[in-house]
Amino acid sequence: MNMEEYRAINSLDKIAVTKHARIRLEERGIRMDDVVKAIGNGEIIKEYADDRPLPSCLILGKSMKDKSLHLVISRDEEFIYLITAYFPDSKQWEDDFKTRKER
Repeated sequence: MNMEEYRAINSLDKIAVTKHARIRLEERGIRMDDVVKAIGNGEIIKEYADDRPLPSCLILGKSMKDKSLHLVISRDEEFIYLITAYFPDSKQWEDDFKTRKER
């Protein structure tokens, strides 16, 4: 997985949103333009190669308002699948939002 593969198909009409993700976006005040922007400027910080039906990854990107945003996404040749999205909590993540804090 690499970001260039995601960026090549990154557009509103190519992002499929799971029911879970749609609920979370609404609860968290995240818009689809935030998702598109975060994929466009983000980086993969963790890969979940064993996820099914498709491998997925955690991306750290920036929202339209330049706020850090985490996305869990997967893809096939045609679509990006948004599994969930959230603004990382500084209580759970180091200052760079790439590393989970030890518990």
